[in-house]
Amino acid sequence: MKNIVDLIGRLFLSAVFIFEAIDTLKFYEETRTALTELNILWQQDLLLNAGIIILLLGAILIATGYRTGFAIIILLVYWLPTTFLVYDFWSFPKGEQRMFIMLFTKNMAILGGMLLLWVNGSRAYSIRKIFATTKVR
Repeated sequence: MKNIVDLIGRLFLSAVFIFEAIDTLKFYEETRTALTELNILWQQDLLLNAGIIILLLGAILIATGYRTGFAIIILLVYWLPTTFLVYDFWSFPKGEQRMFIMLFTKNMAILGGMLLLWVNGSRAYSIRKIFATTKVR
């Protein structure tokens, strides 16, 4: 049962990153505008394209259970600064803080899930385990 729950959890976690990558592609120009509003003007196309690649690569590695440690590291490099830059609830007036606090804590919960996956690793239903248990003759 733990193996199935692990697989379902990895699929749900990876779905967040896949959706984020698709959303960024779908609303590419709007995302560039948001970067400009955040005063991130340096190489916007490079940052967006790198972010999309990181999100998709990390999501695929997490979903398959292959090199999850590497996936977590690259996703942390993207997700942590993005969370603090985009959902900086402390800089908004009291009336607007509630929504940004919820989005900030949601992202921090996702970070917590990634850290748990990093510490515990993936279980039996992962490519890593399949490669480890398959005998090649």
